[in-house]
Order: sequence, then C-alpha cells, then structure tokens
Amino acid sequence: MLPALARSHRVLTPDLPGYGLSGRPDASYALPWHAHVLGTWLEALDLEDVDLVGHSFGGGVAQFMLLEFRPRVRRVGLVASGGLGQEIALELRLAALPYVVELLGQPFMAPATRLALWAAGAALDAEEVAWLRQVNATPGTARAFARTARDVISWRGQRRHFLDRAREIGDLPPIALYWGDRDRVIPVAHGRATAAMLDDVALTTFPDCGHFPHQQCPERFVEALAAFLDAANVSPARLRGADGEGLAPVRRRVRARRARRDALRHSPRVRPK
Repeated sequence: MLPALARSHRVLTPDLPGYGLSGRPDASYALPWHAHVLGTWLEALDLEDVDLVGHSFGGGVAQFMLLEFRPRVRRVGLVASGGLGQEIALELRLAALPYVVELLGQPFMAPATRLALWAAGAALDAEEVAWLRQVNATPGTARAFARTARDVISWRGQRRHFLDRAREIGDLPPIALYWGDRDRVIPVAHGRATAAMLDDVALTTFPDCGHFPHQQCPERFVEALAAFLDAANVSPARLRGADGEGLAPVRRRVRARRARRDALRHSPRVRPK
C-alpha cells in the first residue's frame, strides 16, 4: 500500500512506543498518552495540515490527537477503528485481564504472534511474520501491549468511545471510515453506526476483507483512501443534529445497556429450593 500512496503523498509511518522498532519505556501506554506522544512528534517535525490514517488502535489514537492537536490535522481516515463501539474480539478481552500478560506474557509474545495474526485475518507473508516475531520478542513488549489493552478494553468490551469526548473538539475535520465486511476483531457495524451518528462521514466497505483491508485488498483501499485525501472539497464531519442532540438516543442506549449489565452483575442470586 505504501509505495502506491507515496507516489502522490509524503507518507510517514511511525511505530507506536512499545511496538516495532520504537523504545519500550516504563510508561502508562494509555490512549491519551499515545496521542500526546504522536502529537508532540508532529510538533517536533513542524508538520501542519497532516492527514491522519489510523488502523484499529491507531484509529483511537487519531481520534484522541484531535483533542490536543486539532490545528495540525487536515483530514482523518479511520480503518477498522477502535473507539467507535463496544464489541471486540474475545482474544483481546482476555489480553486485557489485569497484569496476566504484563507479568507473564513476554516469553510467549513471539510464539503467539503467528497465531494472533492468523486469528485476526492478517495477510502477511513469511518474511513479515518473522520480522514481527522478532520485534515482539523485545523485552518490554508484553508490558506495552498489556497496558495498552487494559486502558481501552475490559472483559465487557471497549471502554472508550468517540462520543465521550467528541464535543470537546469543536470543529471536527473531514472524516472517512474504511472497513472489511468480514472483520471479526472490530465489527463493521461500528462503522455503520458511526456514519449514522455523524453528518458528511462516509463508510467504505471492502467485500471479503477482514480486519486488515489495507493488507488484504491494498489496491482497492489505496484507491478509496486517495480519493478522500485528494478531493478538492470535503465537508467537515458534524455531530448529527444541532449541537449533537441527535446523539442523545445513542447515548441513552449505551447507558441503558451498561446499567442492565451492572444490575445483573450485582443482583443477588436466587437459588431454587
């Protein structure tokens, strides 16, 4: 995907702290922390009018960067993004269990890489998988992964949602959504719900693709993304309804669902006699 996109754009692809070739500090790895690190990286490079394209957790990072670094952002593309709904794959819910992966997981990070990629539907060749196994074996990777997951996921699903902070951003940039219609990690229903919540936000779906449309159907993905980035006039996203009142029913449904689950969790159990 990157060589095709780089023919007409300057493309920068940083490894998040704790992953790839980046360092693995003893940090919080919370979503706001990641967003601040990436935002100050943009400042250090003196970059303006940046188009952010975030995949999965990276989509959540892009959303949170708008809270602090909105003036530097031109457009946002969210690819199978986190932070747009509650449901998420069971494997990630288990990874968020307190301190299990952080304290015991490092020896298993490399062996588990291939299985995790297969389960998520990644279309990587043997060389790419070998490289990921190597970097995931770096000490500190399990800590970074566990703390990242624990901040955004619980056993019930995703804990953060775009709507929680969207009104603080003020003027939203143009936003586009991209999803594989067979995503089993973060369901495409999150993209459809988000497109219904925001005016002037389009969802592009890719048939027969899973969680990695940029790897599984790169040509179609680049074509759709470039069309959004290169369009002469794109309307900014807006919370549906005047000042976002149209989102009130959505918030009520989310709160009601959480209240029902909490009630069931804490209600006394009645045993049959």
